[in-house]
Order: sequence, then structure tokens, then C-alpha cells
Amino acid sequence: MPPLAHWPEDARRGVLGVFTDIDDTLTTEGAITGDALAALAALRAAGLHVIPITGRPVGWSEPFALAWPVDAIVAENGAVALVRGADGRLRKLYQQPKAERAANFARMQQVLARIEREIPGARRAQDSPGRETDIAIDHSEFARLPQARIAEVVALMQAEGMTATVSSIHVNGWYGSHSKLEGARWIVRELLGTDLETQLDRWAYVGDSTNDVLMFAHFPHSVGVANIQRFLDQLTHPPAYVTEGERGAGFAEVARALLAVR
Repeated sequence: MPPLAHWPEDARRGVLGVFTDIDDTLTTEGAITGDALAALAALRAAGLHVIPITGRPVGWSEPFALAWPVDAIVAENGAVALVRGADGRLRKLYQQPKAERAANFARMQQVLARIEREIPGARRAQDSPGRETDIAIDHSEFARLPQARIAEVVALMQAEGMTATVSSIHVNGWYGSHSKLEGARWIVRELLGTDLETQLDRWAYVGDSTNDVLMFAHFPHSVGVANIQRFLDQLTHPPAYVTEGERGAGFAEVARALLAVR
């Protein structure tokens, strides 16, 4: 992967918005650092759109959607978005109708119980109470699950007809056609009334893990923060560029590169 310094100035100058993962991209050791938070604010002050897209649950995301200088947060791998209104209150937007969400939720709880029953060491993520449209198994946040067991979790989810992805901390599974990419397309339509596909060269994506591969493949301006190196052998499509810094420091590096040509 070429270093971020190889990102052409003309390409950077045309960027009008940034999508970013949260865990281990904006955050470091589970919390956003001052440099990453300042980077979000600087991008917004320069007139760029900033939209985190995460596998984290909507309940976990609510305080950040209120506090961070972002347009919205798209949670649960594209299924639900949090948008702060002019009155400061959050609105929840969903891709799935209420009845479909309820039916899927019931099915997913059965799968979650089966995973915990049948796969040794597999335990639901501690943020599970905040989840509405997916389930998550902890492999690297508060628990440690070896790669072979992670593969078993993915296989079981897929056998149950679910979409399954692996982030830097969790294995996520859900029913439905949504994804980080579909979530990006959806939120741009909802917030800006435009078709993202006609503007791909005007958006950048920043991520750190295998569940970002779809975004890396789709966005010409894709960046991996340096800690993505540990997943290189698992990436079917690497990002276009990689930062020198890891996690929040890497995101701040991306922000500086964009602001330098403003």
C-alpha cells in the first residue's frame, strides 16, 4: 500500500466528505483521542461532511452522535443512523421497517444463543444491550477468541442465513441487505439528497480492518490507518493509501492531508 503522502493534491482538493470507521480508526484503546476529535472539528469547520459508519450498536453510538462534530453516525453496519436536529435532539433513521426489524431481532437472539452454546469461548459483546438490528461476538475487546473460533462463528452465522463480518474487535451478524456501503449510499440520499455513486471521487473512506474491505474496494480515495497492517493477509482489497500513524493519530493525519489543500 502506498503511503498517504502519495495521495495527489488534485484528488484531495476535490474531496467534499469523509466516511470513517470508529473503533481503532477514530479511537485508541477504546476512546477517541484529542487529536482525532480536533480533526473531526477541523474537517467540519472547513466545510467537509464527516460521517462515521460503524458496526457498533445504535445505543452505544448515541452519546457520540450528540457530542462529536459530525453530520450523522451510521451504526450497526448501515442499518440505522443517528442524526442531530437543529433542536439538538437525535433522530433515528432505519433502513428496515419496524415489523421486519422485530422479526429479525427474534431470529438473531436464537442464533446468538446457539453460538454461545456450541462454540467454546464465544460470548456476546458487552455492548449487545444497545443493539437493534444485529448481533456481535467479542473476539478482541474484552475477550480473546482465536482465529479458528472466529471462523466457526462466521460459518455458523452464514449457515443461519446471516451476513457476517469481522471487525477489529467483534464478529457481527445480521439479516438484511444493508452494509457499510449501502449505509453510506442511504445516508447521503437522506441528508444531502444526492446519489453517492455519482460522487465517489468526492468522498474518502478511512478504516482499519477486514470489515472495511467493501469500502476500500468501492472508494478510489480509501485510506487505512497504520494498524491495518495486522490484517494484510486477510484483505481481499487493500486501501489505496496507508497512514504512518495508527488509530486516531492516523485519522488526524488524513484530516491534515485534506486540510492542507483547502
